[in-house]
Amino acid sequence: MTTAPHGAAAELSTAPDRSRTAEALSDRFTDVYGYAPDGVWSAPGRVNIIGEHVDYQDGLCLPMAIEHRTFVAAARTPTDLLRLRSLQSDVVFEMQAKDLAPEKVEGWPAYVAGVLWALRPFFSGSQTRGADVLVDGYVPLGAGLSSSAALECAAAEAFEALFSLGTTPLDRVRACISAETDFAGAPTGGLDQSASILCSEGNALLLDCRDLSTRDVPWDLGSQGLALLICDTRAEHSHVDGEYVARRRDSEAAARALGVPTLRDVDPAGLDQALERIEDPTVRRRARHVVTEIQRVRDVVALLSRGSIRAQVDEVGALLNASHDSLRDDYEVTVPALDVAVDAARAAGAHGARMTGGGFGGSIIALVESDRAQATAQAITDAFVEQDLGTPEFFVSLPADGAGQER
Repeated sequence: MTTAPHGAAAELSTAPDRSRTAEALSDRFTDVYGYAPDGVWSAPGRVNIIGEHVDYQDGLCLPMAIEHRTFVAAARTPTDLLRLRSLQSDVVFEMQAKDLAPEKVEGWPAYVAGVLWALRPFFSGSQTRGADVLVDGYVPLGAGLSSSAALECAAAEAFEALFSLGTTPLDRVRACISAETDFAGAPTGGLDQSASILCSEGNALLLDCRDLSTRDVPWDLGSQGLALLICDTRAEHSHVDGEYVARRRDSEAAARALGVPTLRDVDPAGLDQALERIEDPTVRRRARHVVTEIQRVRDVVALLSRGSIRAQVDEVGALLNASHDSLRDDYEVTVPALDVAVDAARAAGAHGARMTGGGFGGSIIALVESDRAQATAQAITDAFVEQDLGTPEFFVSLPADGAGQER
């Protein structure tokens, strides 16, 4: 590929040092509130390695936590007042904890206040108490890397520790899901929150969306000389809400036509015969994506469970490629920027590349040799210049650990 005009150069963003970030946030909390916090907690963003648009059909997903995190410094107070500030916002939020309710809080504070609200049953007598909170976020916004879930999950870890609630990790996952869906009014299937809390370093997380059960899957890229290149195409999301609703409606219509509760219940071995029973060609394509995507997750997990990813990298990469092609052709949720980025990554030697997230914009991931990350990013940048698609942003990440206390 030719060198990009005007000297456009790809830059790879790495996450800041966690210890220094936590220490600096603790100091800023003291500046803002006039006293030291009780602690600093953090939670990661995530990417979905494979298993896209299957969560609402009881499917299987394989996310990993990324190294970019959201940090929360917090302290319990003797009052019922919840006070929220962020280093990335001028918003000043204050409300009595007992008054928290859906539709009463807007913007990013809803994702923190909603967690406290959702945790109310775990307080003694369900009497929520107040806290002072300061947020510092490093999960890129609008890139499909679940910045909202990272904020919720960091807050959940903080509230659990501050108030000794006795919640389990799954309790906190469910509280964060409720905070986003019921309090903030943004529907979520639970993948983001599960990954942010439950992921462990060096592993991906197999999530069964039917019952939210999980297990670790080996994904130790760093020891094998591999890395995950994340490219935020920065393509403007268009018609996302309407298109998402339409895809969900189509998949539900497919399940009804096949007489099953969800498409998770369709046997992939009999898929061709099953599809013949669906009259609408669009609904037929949607069903084919969901059923084959769930099987691709099973196949990737089986490969990774055999041992070193290095020995399985070509087969895993081929499944990532097949996932994107299905999302492009059968589910029709890609846009030109996503397709151009994927094609450029593959041409530059990526083992596999696919869009990640809901589509219609957002990010792609590419499984690359660690020493080829920069060259792959440059190839994508060059392709974007040639197609007049703007300037993408890049992040490199290894599988990180989930939410917890920093100090």
